[in-house]
Amino acid sequence: MLSPITTRHGDIHKCLWFRSPYPTNRAAEQCYCHPRVTKMLALTVTSTSPALASTGARFKVLAEKFPSFLPKQVDNIKDPLARKLASRIERLPVHVSFSENCIMSSVVKPSIQSKTSPVVLLHGFDSNCLEWRYTYPLLEEAGLETWAVDILGWGFSDLERLPPCNAASKREHLYQLWKSYIKRPMILVGPSLGAAVAIDFAVHHPDAVQNLVLIDASVYTEGTGNLAKLPRIVAYAGVYLLKSIPLRLYVNVLAFNNISLSTSLDWTNVGRLHCLFPWWENATVNFMISGGYNVSAQIDQVKQKTLIIWGEDDQIISNKLAVRLHCELPDAIIHQIPDCGHLPHVERPSSVAKLILEFIRENCKVEAECLSHN
Repeated sequence: MLSPITTRHGDIHKCLWFRSPYPTNRAAEQCYCHPRVTKMLALTVTSTSPALASTGARFKVLAEKFPSFLPKQVDNIKDPLARKLASRIERLPVHVSFSENCIMSSVVKPSIQSKTSPVVLLHGFDSNCLEWRYTYPLLEEAGLETWAVDILGWGFSDLERLPPCNAASKREHLYQLWKSYIKRPMILVGPSLGAAVAIDFAVHHPDAVQNLVLIDASVYTEGTGNLAKLPRIVAYAGVYLLKSIPLRLYVNVLAFNNISLSTSLDWTNVGRLHCLFPWWENATVNFMISGGYNVSAQIDQVKQKTLIIWGEDDQIISNKLAVRLHCELPDAIIHQIPDCGHLPHVERPSSVAKLILEFIRENCKVEAECLSHN
């Protein structure tokens, strides 16, 4: 029998030797080897386990076929779940008013359809859909119709003919993608700056959003501030630094609890993969000079019921702002995750999946009760 694979965090460990967030018996959750994750997992060439070595057992890597448009450095990523999700990325044509050409937009499409509202996962500032490598398969396994969408200007879309990458164009791009492919009111999930994207979108297109889930939300910063006034040459120098490995490693130290160097290096390769596109610097400078997102005045305009999730040990955005956001949103509930930093969906995927699932189930129950009384 295979030994469980050890990772640095118990919750990520559960993605491999996985504690179900939706067990039959909630009083005593059982650990089991998750069947879908078992298929994803590839043990490299020869196991180092003494028991397996004595029998001469060998396990070969299941070679993922990556989309041709991904940077070739995707081959350097070791994380099996990141590799699996990367193999599912595809580009869909999205027509927008601010570009003569459709934008080939990167997404991970759901493998299942469900009767509940589709879950649409955004990502944080200057990131990509691979942020969801641990939580995405858990949501799908729970039977949720789940999309992971790259925000315009980041991720793996084709922006060779660079469109504007300001807040308004990001909003229209997401709306046109939703209108063309998703087509039903969605549960929009936004971590970090993705929460600002989600709030801005929900206020402007309320019919497209049934509920919001905001994770360690960056919604109180005033856009890009003084960075918007920088001369372009200085802005490009700053953006060049933004994709550097030393800076990204330092951010990992701030974002996660007790991360090992080997894990941090691999997660850095995952997080900066999109930065290797030739258009990335132009798109990021474009966003920076545009002024970015400033949604604090929109918070009390959000009509959708909202789930707030926050890592108690967030060293980037204080959990005091979680309490403030809870007070200012008209209809919200809040859950904080102990021993967790800025990105719970990376650090505590099982907890995040469980909270999202329970939130959806509770809302479905309330809607059913309302219909029964009418």
